Amino acid sequence: MAVQEARDGAGAAAHSGGCTCGDCPHGARTGHRRAVAEFLLKRDEFAAGQGLPAAVAHSVSASRQWVSEELTQSAELVAARGRAEGDAWLARLWGWTVCTVWAAVVLLLLAQALTAIGAGWSAARTAGLLAAVAVAGALTAASWFHRARGGALAPVIGEDNRLSTSRAVAAAWVLFVGYAVLVLAGRLAAASDHAERDALLSGLDLDRGVGVVTVLAVVCGIAVLVRRVVGLRVLGQRLQKVPAHRPRAADLLTDDAGRGAFADIQYVVISAVSLLFAAVRLARRPDQLPDLPWGLAVVVLVSALTYLAGKYAEGGRPVILSVVRAREAGDLDAPIRTGDDIEIRGAGFVPPGAQGADRLSRMVVRIGAVNVHVPLVPVTGGFSNPTDTALTVPVPADVEPGRVEVQLVTAAGVETNRYSIDVTD
Repeated sequence: MAVQEARDGAGAAAHSGGCTCGDCPHGARTGHRRAVAEFLLKRDEFAAGQGLPAAVAHSVSASRQWVSEELTQSAELVAARGRAEGDAWLARLWGWTVCTVWAAVVLLLLAQALTAIGAGWSAARTAGLLAAVAVAGALTAASWFHRARGGALAPVIGEDNRLSTSRAVAAAWVLFVGYAVLVLAGRLAAASDHAERDALLSGLDLDRGVGVVTVLAVVCGIAVLVRRVVGLRVLGQRLQKVPAHRPRAADLLTDDAGRGAFADIQYVVISAVSLLFAAVRLARRPDQLPDLPWGLAVVVLVSALTYLAGKYAEGGRPVILSVVRAREAGDLDAPIRTGDDIEIRGAGFVPPGAQGADRLSRMVVRIGAVNVHVPLVPVTGGFSNPTDTALTVPVPADVEPGRVEVQLVTAAGVETNRYSIDVTD
């Protein structure tokens, strides 16, 4: 579909306003889609052997280098358009967050009105509605001040421009506990006699809300600790992180590569179920903090520890296991010489989320004192070089014969171990 769009839409305006430079949200989205379509078309044409100039078509190495440079330049344009589209998406997201917050308030009002049929309206319902309005007002103000960074979602967007699971869970519990306290405050303000006020104040006693307070402390601590752990592992080159163009809802349940992550999924599911239970308890007993049972609180604690352990276990430093001379079919066995291609085998060469051509083109192999950019070799639907476990680069003529060290620098800037090879004349 994207390739067909590039063929059919070449030279057309991005939209009815004529914007193709990404200055407005609509133009940014259309410009990014068009750049992606043009890149895919160019990649598939090169993979089929089309579009090569006659000056380089006779040489395999020259044509490979030319194709890689062309794809790299096109990929950089795609990345620039992607960043522009991501910024425009974040800029308009704050309006959607505000609408969602106030829609939740309206739904609460409808639910209270329906449940009040027969039972009658009560002070607890009024307090709950006023507390929801107060929380929604605070979130609206926060959205306005952070409108360039996603509105109310700004605090839960990580440094890698992805939604943070730990921050989202902690934010949900903070909002819920804050709402529960506001409900009690509203009821306390409307209480008319001392006995009712004393009963409401006793609802804030620790022995009644120790479960929810413990869960709140743990999830907030996990959010802070995970940020510290990830930051230290990235600085120590034990974890590879590349930023995303924009946050997505799926980030809460997946890793950086978009694959479902068990640790994240179970943390979100257990927390959501526990929050639902606590909300039901608050609706049934609006005169005290939700008395989360210790059994359910322990389940949340186990889930949080599992999530933290998953953050400690994920990732790892890329490693070179072997380097061999790349041999074409029919070629004779021989030692590595300048001008030959070498195949580097290992693991972790492509960081999660770095499968795009703009990230792959940033990979560099150091052969002695010479830096060699890894060429992009297109095939239909992707690239055959580089991959996560192997890549092929030429040995430049500038490499001095003798024993030299080979080292890879990934798209995340992480260096592998050094591997020694012998280069002959």
